[in-house]
Amino acid sequence: MRKPELAAAIAEKADLTKDQANRVLNAVLEEITGALNRKDSVTLVGFGTFLQRHRGARTGKNPQTGQPVKIKASNTVAFKPGKSLKDAVN
Repeated sequence: MRKPELAAAIAEKADLTKDQANRVLNAVLEEITGALNRKDSVTLVGFGTFLQRHRGARTGKNPQTGQPVKIKASNTVAFKPGKSLKDAVN
């Protein structure tokens, strides 16, 4: 499912226009992004938690040549699913 399909599903279930649902979806995504940028976690009870994780510098391998490559430290986003989501998938 892509973003336009998700917005259409939200519009149908929440009795909104597609434009309104798209604005709501964009607002939610912007808030999640902003919170992660501030190093806050975002917990949606029953769904899961988004959090920022730091990945330290490390040595990798170029798959074409096999030569070692230094990979810089970076931040990434992790998602830990909640119990309800895990149960729904299983």
